[in-house]
Amino acid sequence: MNENIKDDMGVEPIKFFGIIIPKIPFLMFRFTGIFLRFKSDANKAGKIFQKELIKNGINEETASDLTEIYMESSHIRSFIQNFN
Repeated sequence: MNENIKDDMGVEPIKFFGIIIPKIPFLMFRFTGIFLRFKSDANKAGKIFQKELIKNGINEETASDLTEIYMESSHIRSFIQNFN
């Protein structure tokens, strides 16, 4: 048998994983930072959205409900469900 098994792309699987595995902690750290920045921006946008609704005459309870609906798109659970 041929010991130099290569996949369809011509890269040896062991060599590929040897390159990728050391980069996983950096990628996790980077994605965590990006996600936290996104959540922070989304929370700021939600506060502004609710404040503008109240400013334009919508009562606080309705504004709160609408803001909750607006903020649902920034939850990680909705991202994961969209990928399935």
